[in-house]
Amino acid sequence: MEPTTGAPVDAVPRRVPVRQQSRLQREGRSDGDTPDDVAAFWAPIEEVHWDGTPVREDPVPSGDRGFRPVGRRAPSRTAPPPDPLPGLAALVTLSLVAAFFAWVSAGPFWLAVGHARVGTVVLDGCTGDGLTQRCRGTFTADDGRFIAHGVRVSGVPAGEKASGTPVPARMTGPDAGTAYADTGVGRHLLWLPGLLVVLACTAGIVRWTGSARLPGRRHRRWAVTAAVAGPVLITVGFLAFAW
Repeated sequence: MEPTTGAPVDAVPRRVPVRQQSRLQREGRSDGDTPDDVAAFWAPIEEVHWDGTPVREDPVPSGDRGFRPVGRRAPSRTAPPPDPLPGLAALVTLSLVAAFFAWVSAGPFWLAVGHARVGTVVLDGCTGDGLTQRCRGTFTADDGRFIAHGVRVSGVPAGEKASGTPVPARMTGPDAGTAYADTGVGRHLLWLPGLLVVLACTAGIVRWTGSARLPGRRHRRWAVTAAVAGPVLITVGFLAFAW
């Protein structure tokens, strides 16, 4: 049996004539009017229906036009959150360093800006030399308001280290533990490097805690503000204590 028509194979010809519509017939000529220029040719039986009309491919749906197979995309992976331990270690370490330098710079800062009690310190003795020099003495304010015993003395000249030598010095107040005999530019070198280290620690906290890399402008702003506020509050606290 022939699969297309269902007729015996011997009864169906292998090729059939197919009429081609001319341009005039496409423009509206009736089926009975066949012009002379119409050409006929024999098409294979697989390309025509049982009545001789050609088999046409089904139109492609509009939704399938331009369809291209797309390679399978790998499932997107959410980036794992950063490890908090390095940031926490940097925060604690840099905060302690900032606290130390803020503490040693608070008193010299007030002296440099003019908040000081002028007086004389009588040395009890000095040990070491250069950066390792340690001196102690008794400070007496010029106005006679207080006397501080056993205070540390900073900036003692090299030729005045003998016990009992009076040296002009300044203190921020009776509760301060250090009398400063430094003069000139040396008084500024006692506080300026320390506060610069505090600023460096603040930048390091912002960098190593990832505050500036958080998603969202609002979150970054709050995180950076909190990172900067820590060293600033520590410095302000020591300045208030040293007043």
